[in-house]
Amino acid sequence: MSNLFQVQSHEMLFSQPTILALDFDGVICNGMSEYLATSWQTYGRIWGLETSEMPDSLGDRFSKFRPLIETGWEMPVLIRALILNIPETEITQNWSSVCQNILDRDHLTSLEIAKQLDGLRDEWIERDVDSWLALHEFYPGIVERLKGLFDSPTKLVIITTKEGRFVDEILNQQAIRIDRINIFGKEQKRPKSATLKQLIAQNQDEVIWFVEDRYQTLQKIVANPDLVSVKLYLADWGYNTARERQLARIDSKVKLISLVDFSQDFSQWDRDQL
Repeated sequence: MSNLFQVQSHEMLFSQPTILALDFDGVICNGMSEYLATSWQTYGRIWGLETSEMPDSLGDRFSKFRPLIETGWEMPVLIRALILNIPETEITQNWSSVCQNILDRDHLTSLEIAKQLDGLRDEWIERDVDSWLALHEFYPGIVERLKGLFDSPTKLVIITTKEGRFVDEILNQQAIRIDRINIFGKEQKRPKSATLKQLIAQNQDEVIWFVEDRYQTLQKIVANPDLVSVKLYLADWGYNTARERQLARIDSKVKLISLVDFSQDFSQWDRDQL
């Protein structure tokens, strides 16, 4: 009986996280409209086209390639690639090289572009925060799910490549109060895997689950032996492709999760694997 009790206790312990780590863009919030608007303004400032109107087809093309973007500074570069009519196959298959080639060609750095992008956001927020916030859409059920964790044993943290101050502003709009210390943004200047390592080091007896919408990011975490204890989920509603979702379905280290399942009790997240 004692062995059975130990097994049951172990299963109960790992049936829900004590720390739920979430990516922001593509998991909590769909900011596609804001990305496009801010990236277009940044593009105009950097490439000297501030008075130019956005081409009608740019929005759809930008959205198509959004899953390639890992960090915000790449978005104005994506617009540059689309304006230059770089072949779509080249963008899809060699995005890192395309990105670097544009930086080299135009004598730019990622830091310069990031500074312009974040500066424009700060200006916009100061000038008209309501119009900026209006371009961010929370995925259905997300606000209710996050608020439901407030009085639960599960601590919520955000791990994102977006500046933490912008995340804080957007969450506050919906009265989602997360201690600023638990929002790990771009200002941390380290990859998400390093942030997860920090969480493990500081919370050695905790059960950590991480939900991310970039399959490539999850692959990097899987490859890190220090992070084997973190349970990984790919959000199928986020910025990923059909191919990436299929890869996640057959990946023993990553669980593909739907928005419907995310809104359920943690015990339901893996019900198809029981």
